[in-house]
Amino acid sequence: QVQLVESGGGLVQAGGSLRLSCEASGRTFSIYSMGWFRQEPGKEREFVAGITWSGSNTRYADSVKGRFTLSIDNAKMTMYLEMNSLKPEDTAVYYCGADLNRLGFISSVRASYAYWGQGTQVTVSS
Repeated sequence: QVQLVESGGGLVQAGGSLRLSCEASGRTFSIYSMGWFRQEPGKEREFVAGITWSGSNTRYADSVKGRFTLSIDNAKMTMYLEMNSLKPEDTAVYYCGADLNRLGFISSVRASYAYWGQGTQVTVSS
C-alpha cells in the first residue's frame, strides 16, 4: 500500500503562483512514477504532469508546459508542483497519483495509477 497526501491548494489571482505538495508513505519503493491530474466538476480527470520516482524524467501536458514545474525530494518522499502564470482554466481539484508499472515511460492514463491522494482545490480568479 502507498498513501498519498496532497497540500498547497488555495485561491489565487490570474497570473499568480501556487506550489502543490504530495507526500508519499508506505511501500514507496514500489513506485515507478508519480503524477498530477486535475478534475473539474462534471469532467474527466486529466493528466497534468508526471515524474519518475528517481526524478530523472518528467512529462507535461501541453496546456501547462512552460508554466508548471515538477520536482521530487526522495529524502522527504515528496513531489512538488510549482505552478506559475496561473489561468482561470487551471481551476480544478488536483490529485496526485502513484504508478507502480515499470513500463519505462510516464503514463498520462488515469488507470495506470494505482494510488491516489484525496485531492486539493486550486481556484484561479480572473
